[in-house]
Amino acid sequence: MTFRRLILAAAILAYAVVVFGAFVRLSDAGLGCPDWPGCYGQAAVPQSAEARGLAQLKFPDKPLDKTKASIEMTHRYLAGTLGLLIFAIAVYALRKRAEFRQSTMLPMFLAGLVVLQALLGRWTVTLLLKPVVVSLHLLGGMATLALLCWFLLQQDAPQFGDTAKISALRFWGWLGLLLLVMQIALGGWVSGNYAGLACGGFPLCDGSWVPEMDFAGGFRFLGDQGTIAKDGPLSSAALTAIQWTHRFGALIVLCYLASLAIVLVRVKRLQKYAVLLLAVLFLQIGLGIGNVLLSLPLPLAVAHNAVAALLLVVMVMLNFKLTSFGSQRWHQA
Repeated sequence: MTFRRLILAAAILAYAVVVFGAFVRLSDAGLGCPDWPGCYGQAAVPQSAEARGLAQLKFPDKPLDKTKASIEMTHRYLAGTLGLLIFAIAVYALRKRAEFRQSTMLPMFLAGLVVLQALLGRWTVTLLLKPVVVSLHLLGGMATLALLCWFLLQQDAPQFGDTAKISALRFWGWLGLLLLVMQIALGGWVSGNYAGLACGGFPLCDGSWVPEMDFAGGFRFLGDQGTIAKDGPLSSAALTAIQWTHRFGALIVLCYLASLAIVLVRVKRLQKYAVLLLAVLFLQIGLGIGNVLLSLPLPLAVAHNAVAALLLVVMVMLNFKLTSFGSQRWHQA
């Protein structure tokens, strides 16, 4: 079906955009192009000697790094293609709404989210990687991925039995998703503030369970903080507070989602989702620990972001199944 294929293609591309966005951020290529949406005033990365000369004349204080500029523009091309796909889905949904008998609210919301993401992408550059904008841009990308996955699942109406036990789990599933989103937001704040290595060692942080920390400085969302912002880099105590909070959040998410999976594995129709949740969850925890112990190697850091997105997809799938159990009335198999 053409409509379902469009949504599937958009969901796959959204995942690629999220992961490549992490690569852009972690490879320090977020300002590879000092302007937006072009690069040094041009539609593509300047290649010829003449084009590079014009670029330097226009931005004399921003030397051209072709590698970083190419990374940044590749991300923009991918994101732009995703935006066009989502707009196509929204138009298709509007034109075929009577045939599909589906609400157009979700595809229209996705179209609006694309516009917001484009603005956040622009502000990421013009505001020089301001941490709050970087974090919101990451959350917007994750939200786009999650909503596309939900929309895709809606195209294959599940036929499950409705039981009181499964309906009672719905709240706990949504709570798990909320905790995961909050942890992803914390991860974005860590990355946006370059706090990935603020705590030396694991499980202790600089040899202490509770090191010296400055929470007020670390979580001052509206200030001009950051490595290249007006206020200069954050203090060591502020960076430690950010990293320590992310670790503490990871512990909460691990305990909660692992407990949820153990409960769900007893439900026959949800066993595979519970097992998948456990596998992805422990992989993500392992990657997080590995990043600390190995000092954030780029492939491992990108993988940590990729698996975070995968964990989000798994939780969206699980919550969709829990919701479907409670909202559809079919005879039990």
